[in-house]
Parts: sequence; structure tokens; C-alpha cells
Amino acid sequence: MIRNKILLASTFLCPLLMINPVHAAKNIEECQQQNAEKISSAPMSRCLDGVISLVDRELQTWVNLHTFNLEEKALVNGRYSALKMFKRSQNNFITYRENDCRWQYLAVSPERGADLVYKTCYVQSSQNRITELSKIITTNPTL
Repeated sequence: MIRNKILLASTFLCPLLMINPVHAAKNIEECQQQNAEKISSAPMSRCLDGVISLVDRELQTWVNLHTFNLEEKALVNGRYSALKMFKRSQNNFITYRENDCRWQYLAVSPERGADLVYKTCYVQSSQNRITELSKIITTNPTL
């Protein structure tokens, strides 16, 4: 069973390592450093699009890992409530992230980089969720 989990985790995580080009920014700070001298916000926006893509893949990996673990437990004990609740919490997170970032976008004038505000919020919210999901595995390995 442990071997299966390691194999599954490596199956999910290895593609993350292969997809990311070496020169691509991996976080908001790298985008800010790469675009510090640029006047236009377009390069920063494109850079954040790349970060969003990476963060989305990493988040999906963690969601898949938790889903797999909960499905495995449900098959053993016949109780699907934790799996159902986890899926609901993930859907609620996606709705929360969208609404939280959307109000921040709407509060900023489009000429002043509203798209950057939205994308930065999206990345930060997703990274917080990834941290949350990864802590669950490390603090409670039975999940």
C-alpha cells in the first residue's frame, strides 16, 4: 500500500518537474524581478499566466492525491462521507478564490493593473490551498 502511494505520488509530481521551462518564473516574486524595469504591465501579466499554470497543476496534484487516498479508505471502510466532503470543500475553495479575487479586480481601475491584482490574488490563494493540503498529509499520514 505504501509502495502504491509512492508510485501514485511520483506519477502526479514528475510531470510537474518536466513541464516547467528553466527560464519560466515559478512564483510572483520571480515575475516581479524579471519585470522590474518594464513600463508596460503586459510582460508581468504573461509571466503571472505561467505561474498560474504551474500553481494550477500543483494544486490539482494535491487534490488528486487526497481524492485517491479518501477513495481508497472508503473502499475499505464503506464510508464515503469524507470523500464527499473533501470534494465539496474543493469546490467551495474554487468559488471562494474566484469571488475573492474578482472583488479585488473590480476595486482597481483597469488602467492601473486590475488584471495583475486578480492574477496575484489567484496565485496566492492557490498557494495557500496547496500549503493547507500538503500539511494535512505531513501532520496526519493516515489521510
